[in-house]
Amino acid sequence: MKSIRQRIGRWGEDQAAAYLSVRGFEIIERNIRTPYGEIDLLAALGNSLVFVEVKTRTSTQYGTPETSITPRKQEHMLAAAQAYLQLHPDFVGDWRVDVVAVFGSPAGSAPEIVHFENALP
Repeated sequence: MKSIRQRIGRWGEDQAAAYLSVRGFEIIERNIRTPYGEIDLLAALGNSLVFVEVKTRTSTQYGTPETSITPRKQEHMLAAAQAYLQLHPDFVGDWRVDVVAVFGSPAGSAPEIVHFENALP
């Protein structure tokens, strides 16, 4: 049985995937495991690959979802994207790492979603 935290995380990923799809992104894969961590969503937009980190929060007790993206987490996100690209040398094109912040809960009204494009410095 999944924990409440896992259910909320999965719900947030579902919300982010739907949000991106409506905006023209094609969701290619979900929950890709790499030696450097998990890639929540892999999407395509035109000829570009977009590695998406989804952060979900149900309250602001610990800040907004995007505040949990620490410099260490940024390093892991970049390393995970690079590991994926090394395993797929046939990909030719641009790529970036985005963050989608989801605020809300499955039992509440529609979530607030903020999309940070090209989120890594």
